[in-house]
Amino acid sequence: MRTPGRGRIAAATPVARRLAAAAAIATALAMPAARVESAMPVTVPVVPASAGSFPSAPTAVRPAAPPTGRLPDRYPGVAAAYLVRRDGVDLWGARIDAPLPPASLAKLMTALLVVEAGRADDIVTVSARAAATGGARLGLRASERLTVSALLAALLLRSANDACVALAEWRDGSEQAFVARMNARAGELGLARTRFAGACGFDAPGQHSSARDLAALAEHVLGQPALAALAARERMTIRSEGDRSFALANTNALLGRVPGVNGLKTGFTNGAGRCLVVSAERGGVRVLAVLLGAGDRWWDAVAMVERALDPPTARDGRGG
Repeated sequence: MRTPGRGRIAAATPVARRLAAAAAIATALAMPAARVESAMPVTVPVVPASAGSFPSAPTAVRPAAPPTGRLPDRYPGVAAAYLVRRDGVDLWGARIDAPLPPASLAKLMTALLVVEAGRADDIVTVSARAAATGGARLGLRASERLTVSALLAALLLRSANDACVALAEWRDGSEQAFVARMNARAGELGLARTRFAGACGFDAPGQHSSARDLAALAEHVLGQPALAALAARERMTIRSEGDRSFALANTNALLGRVPGVNGLKTGFTNGAGRCLVVSAERGGVRVLAVLLGAGDRWWDAVAMVERALDPPTARDGRGG
């Protein structure tokens, strides 16, 4: 297996962090792709849903970074496209505006729209269509009833497609109507290279986004306290109204293994390949990295995050 990030981690991080990163990646690479995306159940305490509506986003959500010129490509060939951002400033990237399939990174928009609806305790009745949705799933049954907040946790942690469709149908009556809302919101956020064809990110003609657009979307998601808190959870348990429990383990293998990593979303389809949006914060410095169609997303994401968190140097193009 090609592991381009391995050498870069060694070159870009202090010894203690390098050892921690190497251990994290070794664990992640030992997990088959299907397990990473589907998340195996674990036994954990039940976490009750918050009452009422979702916490409001701060008045000033961090804006997307303005368009930049050609960025230095510090990691050539690691992905079909990638972008690394530090404190809102784009550092490095390649093909950042290329329209590419986003896989489950599309669920970031689904999650944002659900939270913006503001009805965390609404009860959702799962349709037969939602229950039959394939890919990574929770195993919901038709007519099963769960709160919006519970389904949102399943969407973000386990990347559950059945929960995703159930939320889309709850929000707008049908997934088709919800997708229209997704595209309208993308327009409002200035995501010019993004078009959705489904709520969950399955490969579909005409569905695409870009590393730059997904970074901007991720900033808005992180600006929502409820979403930021969920994305940082390694595991939790939700329950249906019938008291059936579902253990959720986050598909982000870097959480709890790489210091400072606090989100955000994984994705995989045959058409998109392995995708990742990873967020981290350490010492007051925020880093966001987007990888689309990555060969070794775990190794390379850690290399990018660690290098971006290191003090700036003239050599890496971030000043002295």
